[in-house]
Amino acid sequence: MNAAIIGQMAISGALMGLVYALIAYGFQLTYATSKSINFGQGELVMLSAFFSLTLTNLGLSQHWGLGLSYGLMVPGGLIFGAIMGLVVERAGVRLALEQKSEGWILLSIILGLFFFSAAENIWGRDDRPFPTPIPEEPFHVLGLAIGPREVAVAVGVLGIMGLIELLKRKTLLGKAFEAVSADRDAAELMGISATRTVMLSYGLSGSVAALAGILVSPITTVGPTMASAIILKAFSVAVVAGLDSGFGVVLVGMFLGALESLASFYLGSGWREAPGLVLLILALALRPTGVFGKATIRKV
Repeated sequence: MNAAIIGQMAISGALMGLVYALIAYGFQLTYATSKSINFGQGELVMLSAFFSLTLTNLGLSQHWGLGLSYGLMVPGGLIFGAIMGLVVERAGVRLALEQKSEGWILLSIILGLFFFSAAENIWGRDDRPFPTPIPEEPFHVLGLAIGPREVAVAVGVLGIMGLIELLKRKTLLGKAFEAVSADRDAAELMGISATRTVMLSYGLSGSVAALAGILVSPITTVGPTMASAIILKAFSVAVVAGLDSGFGVVLVGMFLGALESLASFYLGSGWREAPGLVLLILALALRPTGVFGKATIRKV
């Protein structure tokens, strides 16, 4: 087998794996502050992609839309994603956390189903192309063809993750985020509002989901089921890397993306989903805290 072909497939798969890493990072943001996960995150990816599409000139139909430029559509989509994240926190998570129950699991799933149904009724069931000014024609580096859209995915993923990490480490909001992540009760005693911090984490997680939808839609298409397979892979990345691993999700996401691409080539497209499931099973069986996660010591 030509090494160039293997390298080409591995690079393309790894760049696609960054989308899994970005969604997994959204899981990490909410888990850090509330020990909860939005199981409707895939629907936020899809809903934000549809909303962003509506902001352009290809909204509900070929002749309807707000006609905004790509530069205005992206921040609009991110704001919408943040709002949807806050809706999930308020409607599906806050009360369950106050009652110290696990009801947020079922409620987040129910909200996801509601978002899915809403998208089908508003935009329909057909997949739609997503307009982008980024060209599709690949350029060559060391004999490998790399698409500009794939590079845009890498820049977008690493860019937003870097900005959020700067927010967490260099601002007062970030200090509150870290304090609640370390010990919610102690943070409350220090005058930090854990509720507002959890809201912040869900808002950021919603924006992350929106960016994932905007980045992946030109490569795939926009449709109600667009995130069904992606969300499972993203969850596998989050668990394998560890829900407190930070940038560990980037390495695991790229590894899983490359592995999927190679498995699809050697074993057939029907085996494309297998690597993520195998990694998830191995992580749960051998290292539940994740490859980059930290073991938790509980006092008894």
